[in-house]
Amino acid sequence: MNKIIFAHLSTTLILFSTSPTIFAQQMRSPFEISHRELLAITHVELVNGTGGPVLNDQTIVLRGDRIEDVGPSATTQIPASAEILNGKGKTVIPGLVAMHEHLFYPSPIAGPPVALEQMVSAPLLYLASGVTTARTTGSVDPYGDLEIKRAIVSGRSIGPDFDLTTPYLQGPGGPILQMHVLNGPDDARAMIDYWNSMGYTSTKAYNQITGAELKGAIEESHKLHMKITGHLCSVGFAQAVELGIDNLEHGPFAAPDGDLYLDKVKDECAAKTGGDSRAIGAAVVAGVEPTGQELEHTIRLMIEHHVALTSTLAVLEGGEELDLERNGRLKELLHPVAWDRIHELHRLELARGSYYANLLKKEMAFERAFVAQGGQLMFGCDPTGDGHTIAGLGDQRSLELLVEAGFTVPEVIQIATLNGAKFEGLADRLGTIAKGKRADIVVLDGNLAENFSAIESPLLVFKAGTEYDSHKIYESLRGEVGLH
Repeated sequence: MNKIIFAHLSTTLILFSTSPTIFAQQMRSPFEISHRELLAITHVELVNGTGGPVLNDQTIVLRGDRIEDVGPSATTQIPASAEILNGKGKTVIPGLVAMHEHLFYPSPIAGPPVALEQMVSAPLLYLASGVTTARTTGSVDPYGDLEIKRAIVSGRSIGPDFDLTTPYLQGPGGPILQMHVLNGPDDARAMIDYWNSMGYTSTKAYNQITGAELKGAIEESHKLHMKITGHLCSVGFAQAVELGIDNLEHGPFAAPDGDLYLDKVKDECAAKTGGDSRAIGAAVVAGVEPTGQELEHTIRLMIEHHVALTSTLAVLEGGEELDLERNGRLKELLHPVAWDRIHELHRLELARGSYYANLLKKEMAFERAFVAQGGQLMFGCDPTGDGHTIAGLGDQRSLELLVEAGFTVPEVIQIATLNGAKFEGLADRLGTIAKGKRADIVVLDGNLAENFSAIESPLLVFKAGTEYDSHKIYESLRGEVGLH
């Protein structure tokens, strides 16, 4: 008998077999509790995404896909026909707007770096973890990303609303063979034109792009009304900002910012004496202070040009700072091969001593300074690196690390919701919990203001009013993440 594998792709049940035939049957998502026409969630703690104080004992009324009312439980009128969900002891936040996400995961098989598209697990993990809107920020399987988005938009699958970012705009010298190597500015323009015509809505510049290629990419992106972000090294932050980039990823200690390394070769992520981005990054982390004169200039320039920064603190954890056993759900979700590979890579990280601790500490300080001076900080998890950062769970950890960095709980939730919605041009529809906005909300088990680890305990996620059971989604993926 042919081997048969059953896999839930959200609302679609697909039978894969060794025969060429694939059968698909439309069905209601097994993770959907309901799409109640009228629901009141009462007596919750509310962090509404505006950055304002935590509001106690609130009631939220949802009608269809909208928030009909929100206010103190004592005075908010609940329609007679509404179903009531008692939320005492729970916290409600807006659906997360995550701005550095991927639909792939680094292969757990030893060898050259390969990114594996997570067609099943990534969209589900994001949604279960409270992410209702996400920007992919770089693709290695662009047709796969498109089909995932199309399936969600059509209702055949469930997951966040995705802003798809093009395949990486990358020059020669990168380690991932799945990335196209640019051969000049015209190639960058043509690549953006093509993927925009296929439905991509954002652009991503990467480590080895040249200044001329980045200039062409920025001009072409803006001509097509696309925003462009960058994880840069060959081009410095200041040059990219002056060229017109919209967003910078990770921050100057993780990117690393070529402006901060005087021995760097122009237009290359390499030192004049040899070496690569890792050596440049180590030198920047060791020799640059987050509140020094160089970065004060960077911050002022970014703010003057309205360039946003995306924080990705979870993927920066490593070495002695990383506790792989901290969140038991991570081990439960990962395939055993992926779990073993993470431990193997972690042992190698330990040989770098205090590097990861210094990197994280300095990046946190830079982000605090950026926000203190008026910068727009967003967040994401970037599920890459050694593999310990996975979709959804990595987003939760990134927010916990922002709290550890010194941001208040309301500030962190604003960074995670409204700031991303503003960047995406969606703040009139989502990003905060307010009358008339789309019913994208997350119900957390616990008081977030008293114990921020409640961010790891989503009970219900509402996307456009449809209610999903986070626990059921997590359980469906047990032992599978990292392979598909």
